[in-house]
Amino acid sequence: MALKVCPGHKMMGSCVFGGEGWSMKSSSSTTQKVLVRRSHGVGKELCVRAAASSSSWPASDAFLQKVTQNGAASGKEDGASGSLTRVQEKENLAMQASGNGTSAMEVSTSHMVSLHLPKPLSITDLALPPRETSDLRVAYQGVPGAYSEAAAAKAYPRCEAVPCEQFEAAFSAVELWLVDRAVLPVENSLGGSIHRNYDLLLRHRLHIVGEVQLAVHHCLMGMPGVKVEELQRVVSHPQALAQCEQTLTKLGVTREAVDDTAGAAQFIAAHNLRDVGAVASARAAEIYGLEILMDGIQDDLDNVTRFLMLAREPLIPRTDRKFKTSIVFTLEEGPGVLFKALSVFALRELNLTKIESRPQRKRPLRVVDDSNNGTAKYFDYLFYIDFEASMADVRAQNALGHLQEFATFLRVLGSYPMDVSPMRA
Repeated sequence: MALKVCPGHKMMGSCVFGGEGWSMKSSSSTTQKVLVRRSHGVGKELCVRAAASSSSWPASDAFLQKVTQNGAASGKEDGASGSLTRVQEKENLAMQASGNGTSAMEVSTSHMVSLHLPKPLSITDLALPPRETSDLRVAYQGVPGAYSEAAAAKAYPRCEAVPCEQFEAAFSAVELWLVDRAVLPVENSLGGSIHRNYDLLLRHRLHIVGEVQLAVHHCLMGMPGVKVEELQRVVSHPQALAQCEQTLTKLGVTREAVDDTAGAAQFIAAHNLRDVGAVASARAAEIYGLEILMDGIQDDLDNVTRFLMLAREPLIPRTDRKFKTSIVFTLEEGPGVLFKALSVFALRELNLTKIESRPQRKRPLRVVDDSNNGTAKYFDYLFYIDFEASMADVRAQNALGHLQEFATFLRVLGSYPMDVSPMRA
């Protein structure tokens, strides 16, 4: 007898058999659970309960639609004989329900689906085997309602967004084939660069395949019925707290940093903290049942975060649209060395859009002979540079060939299309 799962479910896990029915248990990373029971003498399965979740925003409605359509389609296929089969199923259902002390209404289509938020992937979850799916799965750091989830939805509108506890978990999830892409922030127009992700770009062998710029709109939120004057603490991501410095200073509240903005809203709602507020998106307030106390509290209305899209394989560069290339390199210590490195781009009229320096972790200090019969210690830097050109452009190829003449290390992180779409929160 063939066993079916309702359309829209892509399950991974183990089947446990016993008694009259069977159940399928999914892994913690999929956050999808289905319990199926079948009655004796009936050639169809009856979905008693299904819990499905997806962090892609429209997925919930789409799944409910598929379930409804599936029920209607099966009714048409049955034809004249289908009515008799449905009567038998209803009788069997009523017998089972009476035996279990439940009513037949508990298994109706309208009660079949209950939605739950997905559990963020942790480092320990990455030991799970890859999941076979035709949907594009995109990892982001945080929980549903985070700005990174909004960036993932903008970059890949029909993706399945997968929350991760830390940036490291998002990188590793792509490398281990648990997801197809990762969308991670690298800089904000107010808070500056997210240095952690620059370090992880060098540590992992992923490739930048795109960028997305997202307008960030911060809200101050709290439990329902709480007033702004009652707040004693405000929790959020360090970048969000820094971007709302002026407003929070006027309120005179204590600030506490957490891993992400939506996680702060989730924490307040879970613990019913009435003297604590969170800085997060309006979507986070909606998800976790909080009230928005103040809207648009960022110091500058033009608050934009730039995200990078990462993949296992590089994108083939083209010249038919605007491209950007990101590289990282190191230089020997000496007068004018950095000037020479930057001049290879200026000589070829290549516009630099970003330059970031980070001390090397394995050899952070360099000892150099000094003219005063001593030694001097300098930071040994990695230089990250973005410039407007595709690696298919001869000028870019010649510039990097020139740079290799005096760079001690050079790596192309990615050549990818520039984000020229309108910014939205």
